[in-house]
Amino acid sequence: MRRFLDRLYLAAGAVGALFILAICVLMVGQSVLRELGVRTGAVNDVVSWCCAAAAFFSMSHAFKHGDFVRVTLLLDAVSPAWRRRLEIGALSMGACAVGYLAWWACKFTYESWEFNDVAQGLLPMPMWIPQLSFAIGSVLLWVAVVDELILVLQGQTPTYVRLVQERHARGDFSSDV
Repeated sequence: MRRFLDRLYLAAGAVGALFILAICVLMVGQSVLRELGVRTGAVNDVVSWCCAAAAFFSMSHAFKHGDFVRVTLLLDAVSPAWRRRLEIGALSMGACAVGYLAWWACKFTYESWEFNDVAQGLLPMPMWIPQLSFAIGSVLLWVAVVDELILVLQGQTPTYVRLVQERHARGDFSSDV
């Protein structure tokens, strides 16, 4: 199960990266096409959907790798036992909040499909298609938070802490800047 989840987070990060690449290609293509006198208004809609998809697909990978912003001032000042308690509390609240987000993201996406909601921009796309990245990304983030909560409840060091410590041990402080 551990290998499956780690691969799932890695795949989600890769999909997020592909959406960033798509944004780059679309923006460069739009610039070139504008110079050639071709109208490219619908590209803006697609780029905005790609931005959302890149963000939501990348969240679980970023969370697991310690790339979310964390304020550890209190955690660094308490004993290991209290640190564990605080991690459990924070992860429990996070699991509830992200679970709530994931539930409503899925419900929102389903309702867009059910009511055949269509984008109002230049590209009349069914809205559930770009909203799907919101739903899937939210569910993946929820799975990642629950995964970390289970690890901490089992007495293990959170993955996001371990990976940051490993980067620091190699002398890599680039994510702290």
